[in-house]
Amino acid sequence: MRTPPKNPVLGQLQVNLMVALDERKARLRAEGRRLFDFGLGDPMEPTPPFLREALRAAVPEVSQYPSAMGTPALRRAVAGYLARRFGVTVDPDAQVVPATGAKETIFHLPFAFCGDPARGMVVMPDPGYPTYEVGARFAGLEPVKVPLTAANRFLVEPEALGAGVLDRTLIFWVSYPHNPTGAMAPRDYLERVGAAALRHGFVVASDECYADIYFGEPPLSMLQVQQENVLAIHSCSKRSGMTGYRSGFVAGDPDLVAILKRVRSHPGVASPDFVNAAATAAWSDDAHAAGRRAVFKKKRDLFAAFFREQGLTVHGSEATLYLWVKVPAGLDAAGYALKLLDAGIVVAPGTAFGAGEGYVRVALVPALDECQAAIDCWRRVRT
Repeated sequence: MRTPPKNPVLGQLQVNLMVALDERKARLRAEGRRLFDFGLGDPMEPTPPFLREALRAAVPEVSQYPSAMGTPALRRAVAGYLARRFGVTVDPDAQVVPATGAKETIFHLPFAFCGDPARGMVVMPDPGYPTYEVGARFAGLEPVKVPLTAANRFLVEPEALGAGVLDRTLIFWVSYPHNPTGAMAPRDYLERVGAAALRHGFVVASDECYADIYFGEPPLSMLQVQQENVLAIHSCSKRSGMTGYRSGFVAGDPDLVAILKRVRSHPGVASPDFVNAAATAAWSDDAHAAGRRAVFKKKRDLFAAFFREQGLTVHGSEATLYLWVKVPAGLDAAGYALKLLDAGIVVAPGTAFGAGEGYVRVALVPALDECQAAIDCWRRVRT
């Protein structure tokens, strides 16, 4: 049989280390081993009942194609959320477009703006969410991966790249609170990025999916600094426990949103209206998000105390549901992840997110009692 052709971009992408871990997890489960899974960022807390009921109540007798623009009620709910949470005013019709979750949006966003050969670069954090690079490469753009470390406060400073790069940049990814490190960005940093965008003419794509999972001061939105040349991406996944609903939104510069709307009318990525009904309820309510945040804080505090006891250093980790943990001396990220897996504890090696050697990411997804049981197992791991 002839080997079918494949897109050459597939050969440019890093092999997903989580695949190897998943295979080993499957073998351990087949052996009847108990696993504590802190790998994938998919929390186990139930979706709030009122959101499930909103979805059920909206399932129609006759199912018809949804609009890529979503429903007016959803766009109004998003605008209301941005006003309450960030003090930001947006026009729900001109500045908001629903999305089928953040990942789909992040992947497709470069396709809306590519085409100018003079602007073929996409700046992104490294380590970072892998889909930034995947979307850029499939759009025929060049990823510019900027190393993040504790020394540079996990910030991608635009002026450090130089005018030559910034003048050729199409999209500049801002990711705060940051996945995988959990770092936050101060206002003056966001102001520097916004000023550079206006000066050099690139789009700031601000991934703000973890904006409502924090443990001190609330994270800022890029929209609080400026809206011109800015698109902010939000998701119901972590805020509302709706990962399987695949719902989010993009908001910002009305000219950029208009371009996104035109693009999104073609690939058939519109969320069903019954999902939009649940999302409308989610963005209209803040109490459930505060309740979930309190649960994540309890789990975070539990692990923070354990890591201090064990002499393990945690960097960043000011927000999100992730802890960015330095591996013990003499081990690399993958080796430590496999050692923990042998004890039934699943974590993501930092290298799964790019330049994360020397770290593992601990996603606070199991229930609180499972977290305590996992700590008891982890305490017995010898390095």
